[in-house]
Amino acid sequence: MIIRDIKQTILFEPLGADVNELFIVSGYATPNMLSWYIKNLEGKTRTPIKIHLLIGMIPYDGISVGAHEGFVQLIRDDKPEEVDQLECSYLFDMPAVNSNIYIWAKDGNPVSSFAGSANFVQNAFVGTRRQEVMMSCAVDEAMREYESLIGRSIYINHAEIEEYITIHPTQPVFDRENNLVEGVDALERQGYPVVHLSLVMRTGEPGRRSGLNWGQRPNRNPNEAYIPLPVRIARRGFFPLEGERHFTVITDDRRQLILRVEQQNDKAITTPARNSDLGEYFRNRLGLANGAYVDRASLDAYGRTDVAFVKLDEETYYMDFSV
Repeated sequence: MIIRDIKQTILFEPLGADVNELFIVSGYATPNMLSWYIKNLEGKTRTPIKIHLLIGMIPYDGISVGAHEGFVQLIRDDKPEEVDQLECSYLFDMPAVNSNIYIWAKDGNPVSSFAGSANFVQNAFVGTRRQEVMMSCAVDEAMREYESLIGRSIYINHAEIEEYITIHPTQPVFDRENNLVEGVDALERQGYPVVHLSLVMRTGEPGRRSGLNWGQRPNRNPNEAYIPLPVRIARRGFFPLEGERHFTVITDDRRQLILRVEQQNDKAITTPARNSDLGEYFRNRLGLANGAYVDRASLDAYGRTDVAFVKLDEETYYMDFSV
């Protein structure tokens, strides 16, 4: 049985062999876990790999708007050189499948495989909140199981995806018609924890080469940015810090972002796929050109110098930058 450090045994050690494909069947999966895995593949592959993820419990539970849009965004995003191809599919008819199978292959031919309790979610692989049990299994049998499900699956970015699966507006920031609620105050009255993070320093100005201007240095992408995270808030446990976990943010303008906390003393909230994504987002909200320097006048003209986060659950947040 594989009980300890399953992420290394299941997801990383096989990369040392002559493999170039990973096939995953998982009852439940999250875009945060997929984002985390792609980020942590950097520098660990012999050759670029193809990742095929098939999520099996969709016919039984459906999926939330936030999770679905997160997967779609990851498919659209540029991939690091370690990832040659990324495919994600949903099982769309009964019976739903609550199995968790991980198959490593070379050009479609299975080399090693594992099965067990670990869904493709961060709580299963990152940190110490849950103990999972995985075991090696027969590679040919595992591959036959994967292939048997392909005909009952559909790519998540299929043009008619909503005709095949149920997408629930389950996040509290959406009402039954998928419209945003009144905002942070309404969520706080419902008991959701809230923090406000300043985008300016004690001087009242944004950092010259930090924060929203992190990339304003030679040989850097000028859009690179992070949201400053004070130590007192980082230590409070409001944001996930353990193992550089990724989390999903739904913004007040209906955007979907995947973020993580990083840097020394957990001082920065960034977009892990590309640090420039966050800078582009805020410059667009402020009406600035890509790569422009963000000064106090730009924030004042917009009408706000801070951003609010509402914690909806352990992996999902609402981010408000409205005026």
